Amino acid sequence: MLFLQLPLLAVLLPGVDNKDDPFELQVVGGCDLHFGKGSVGYMRVAYQGSDFLSFQSNSWLPSPNGGSKAQHVCRLFNSDQITLEKIHRLLSDTCQRFLLGLLDAGKSYLQRQVKPEAWLSTGRNPGPGRLMLICHTSGFHPKSIWVMWMRGEQEHPGTQRSDILPNADGTWYLRASLDVQATETSDLSCRVRHSSLEGQDIILYWEHHSSMGFIFLIFLILPLVLLTGLAFWLRKRGTHCEFPRTCLPLE
Repeated sequence: MLFLQLPLLAVLLPGVDNKDDPFELQVVGGCDLHFGKGSVGYMRVAYQGSDFLSFQSNSWLPSPNGGSKAQHVCRLFNSDQITLEKIHRLLSDTCQRFLLGLLDAGKSYLQRQVKPEAWLSTGRNPGPGRLMLICHTSGFHPKSIWVMWMRGEQEHPGTQRSDILPNADGTWYLRASLDVQATETSDLSCRVRHSSLEGQDIILYWEHHSSMGFIFLIFLILPLVLLTGLAFWLRKRGTHCEFPRTCLPLE
């Protein structure tokens, strides 16, 4: 708003008493958008921390407490029809289009649908013979989500949900935990409902998670067992072979 402040300086500086030096000018302008009623633009000027003048109905009006200085500035500004038209266009047209553009961009961002990812794990051991089962859900948007541990088709009353926390990319994270007896994990599952899934809930079965862990353990241990057995067999046989076909026992 420099185009507005410079004329004010030119008007106010001459004749200003030393007690008013230096003085402070504040300018604020914008528009309020009311759906169904269009937008309302505004611009106000303050002098020494008090209302001085405002732009209304395509003209400048002095503040009741502005005194003769405010009246003088308004007369000067209202005589410049070109500047009045520019300010009116800025407040009634440009500001409105800019604000609508921001609302459209924000609406598309806030209403985006991002599907969650879900996985199961165990937490800290809650006690002898018990397990802490954790269902992690992350990367979803919008924030509203439903996550519950189930036994069969019934919601498990022991489900504990954490706060919904933000991720760095603007999506969200939640975990649901369940403290159960280690012998009572059969028929347990974690169900996730979110608007991005369009009615297709994510269901993770704890039995499948346990089976995958067991299979992974087998594939990890079995090669070690085989290699150990092979090394023991070769050591026990203890042969020394010379090319091409002569094999003699080691002494």
